[in-house]
Amino acid sequence: MTRPSSRSALVLGGATLVLLAALLAGTLVGPAGLTAGGVLLELIDRVPLVSVDSGLTLRQQVILWEIRIPRVVLGAIVGAMLAIAGATYQGVFRNPLADPYLLGVSSGAGLGATLAIVLGGAAAQAMVPPAAFAGGMIAVLATYALGRSVGGGRTEVVIILAGVAVAAFASAIQTFFMQRHDDTLRQVYSWMLGRLTTSGWAEVTRVLPYVFVSVAVIFLFRRMLDVMAVGDVEAATLGISPSRVRLVLISVATLGTAAVVSVSGLIGFVGIVIPHAVRMVIGPGHRLLLPVSLLVGAAFLVLADVVARTAMSPAELPIGVVTAAIGAPFFLFVLRRSRGQI
Repeated sequence: MTRPSSRSALVLGGATLVLLAALLAGTLVGPAGLTAGGVLLELIDRVPLVSVDSGLTLRQQVILWEIRIPRVVLGAIVGAMLAIAGATYQGVFRNPLADPYLLGVSSGAGLGATLAIVLGGAAAQAMVPPAAFAGGMIAVLATYALGRSVGGGRTEVVIILAGVAVAAFASAIQTFFMQRHDDTLRQVYSWMLGRLTTSGWAEVTRVLPYVFVSVAVIFLFRRMLDVMAVGDVEAATLGISPSRVRLVLISVATLGTAAVVSVSGLIGFVGIVIPHAVRMVIGPGHRLLLPVSLLVGAAFLVLADVVARTAMSPAELPIGVVTAAIGAPFFLFVLRRSRGQI
């Protein structure tokens, strides 16, 4: 009885240490002339009852506490949400290739962001996050409406096909507006490739409530995901309503995904790569898979952002390019390893 608990504690402890190391690396490394030693001393200086001189100017302190650290925290939140949403989708649909964008969230959010950029005028920048969030949620609602009209929305296949149709329709409208307003293409593509630029802590506080609710509900239902893995009929005989559980989990995972996408843009492969990598190490049980995916996903995106900030300094790579460069080869590896199982 103690060995599984000890193993779980060891795995969670290891994942937590990885995240803490990633957060420290993301804080210490970056442009703006902040030395790693000075940043480390500044962090120590904020510890209660400890006082040291970091040597940072007031301007550098503002850059650290109002730009770099909020960006690191936002990266951790976005990575955690995408990873746990990916693990949830893969469990709900019993499909190892499922990801957080499966039901048209990405296309709907992309359409909303595009409309805000091309039609928003001077207020475009402020309108992009709410427009992307609304677009992602509307796309998922449309997916469910279409799924119910076709097949009652009771099966994984019907929901996935409805998501494909909604995503294609949203992408077509987005392409139309992009062609009509080609002067905004650079802004649209910048958002679509993903970015973690912040204007302080506003983005963090905006998405945190949605992510907290989503993660809390997913954790409450984590044991039901293990039961649903054996099939809907078997789950129903154990007193679980598969359609109801599926609806709740997809809804909250999509809510959190739409929230983080609204401020980060489209960052691919996190929701596929991280759950797979974690599953290979610790196995398929969702009791451990979900929290470890959350921790590792947060660490992964923070480190990917470090690469995006420093690889071509002083220029900055879109973080979606970095995650794709890492995720695409891993995705091909997963496909090869899963031959005959998908």
